[in-house]
Amino acid sequence: MWIYEKKLQFPVKITRPDARMAKIMIEQYGGCDGEWGAAHRYLSQRYSMVTPEAKATLNDIATEELGHAEIMGTIVRQLMQGLTKDQIIEGGLEAYYVNHGFGVYPCSAAGVPFSAAAFQSKGDPITDLYEDMAADVAPLEV
Repeated sequence: MWIYEKKLQFPVKITRPDARMAKIMIEQYGGCDGEWGAAHRYLSQRYSMVTPEAKATLNDIATEELGHAEIMGTIVRQLMQGLTKDQIIEGGLEAYYVNHGFGVYPCSAAGVPFSAAAFQSKGDPITDLYEDMAADVAPLEV
């Protein structure tokens, strides 16, 4: 079905652990609008598209999002490599660490496990595409 190249599209080489950044990247990996959710959102919604081209497009986007999840997971893992107990606590990662150690787990920065409840698939192409756009909006800068 897919051809998987066993390398990251963009190599990740983080040399210094950073618990705070890891927490942010965990959200981007497995939060409700993160890469994990995006891939599953597009894969689920592709079935409601009316044309073969639209189905193929959502399938392609979903595949790309899975690649992004792989990159984000690699970033999370490298940011956590070598963290000390004090760094884990200072970075707010203690609850995550207690449950997952240095493993990469799809959840929000607040520790809520990923759930398909984070996205919709209504069966109406226009509604689904609006939902996709809403999930892709970056938060406002404060």
